[in-house]
Amino acid sequence: MARIVLITGGSRSGKSAYAQEMAERLPGARAIVATCPVLDDEMAERIRKHKEARDAAQWTTIEEPCDLAGVIRNAASFDVLLVDCVTLWVNNLMYEEERGGRLLTEEDAAQQCEDVLAAAHEFDGTAIFVTNEVTMGIIPDNPSARRYRDLVGRCNQILAQAADEVVLMVCGLPVTVKCG
Repeated sequence: MARIVLITGGSRSGKSAYAQEMAERLPGARAIVATCPVLDDEMAERIRKHKEARDAAQWTTIEEPCDLAGVIRNAASFDVLLVDCVTLWVNNLMYEEERGGRLLTEEDAAQQCEDVLAAAHEFDGTAIFVTNEVTMGIIPDNPSARRYRDLVGRCNQILAQAADEVVLMVCGLPVTVKCG
């Protein structure tokens, strides 16, 4: 049975670095599940820097924008999985649905999140999820952005409820919200 950790916080709050440090303190083989597609040169450079930061610690990188549950179910050779990040995963799910002429509903996102958690509970190691806390800012000015905020907020609540540990990053400092 997995130990599930959720690390949340604002943009550039230190979530990914904290998650990586936490994962590297744990024994065994580590993999990062990267959900970010390469959209432009700036994003490619960010991804390159993240990979470079993990090279010395012998990480395996698994790039998967949508099928987190499938990746987790097929990760038996790893002891630690770091999913970075849930926020982009929700974005990717929205994008795929919209490409098909559909809208991703809160119920759809919740079901996807429950599937990810079911896979994580079967994982025999530590699963660390990184996400952005998107509900503390201003209310977005358009329906799509508000729906995105709502979908991420719903997924964050589901993950936090199921997690053994929840950490809120504030200005690079970890604040333990839940410890079990």
